[in-house]
Amino acid sequence: MRALTYYVATTLDGFIAGPDGSDPSAPDGFFTVTPDYLEHIVAHYPETLPAHARAALGVTAPGTRFDTVVEGRRSYQLGLDAGITDAYPHLRHYVFSRTLAQSPDPAVEVIAGDPAAKIRELKAQEGMGIWLVGGGELAGALYPEIDELVLKVNPVTVGAGIRLFAGRAAADPRPFTLTGHTVLPSGAAFLTYRRA
Repeated sequence: MRALTYYVATTLDGFIAGPDGSDPSAPDGFFTVTPDYLEHIVAHYPETLPAHARAALGVTAPGTRFDTVVEGRRSYQLGLDAGITDAYPHLRHYVFSRTLAQSPDPAVEVIAGDPAAKIRELKAQEGMGIWLVGGGELAGALYPEIDELVLKVNPVTVGAGIRLFAGRAAADPRPFTLTGHTVLPSGAAFLTYRRA
């Protein structure tokens, strides 16, 4: 069965974006994309780079982990605001939204129904892993379905913003086991956890 991996950048205090939801990796954001950080992604997660970054970096590797990407409406909107209707044309692309009436791109499927039911359907299909981009609300809705966490922990705190798992009404502890870690010279850490 395919696994759902929440592969996401986070601050030390557990935020994936600021209070306004803007891209924290943008030039005015609070994540600093250092050369070693980018090199690690190119070497280990090339399929998670958006098409424009892959082209700029000369990345042609198809990747070995994911063939499907899922994201929430607000995460998808960041690309739309930049004029990008499908940031990941090299992956099957799903956007969960109750407000987006139709997809602005024929290769991107908009899902208005239950995210967990769709993820269970995708997991039952043949293929590689499923990458959950975010945002926090979708991650909160998919909390019980997440099999793996790959946290790109940036050496910064922000104090407020969108949490890793936003919109959760009640605590639901789930144990995870550390299965891999890489600490970069710049101070960022890639931590991989599998659900126990």
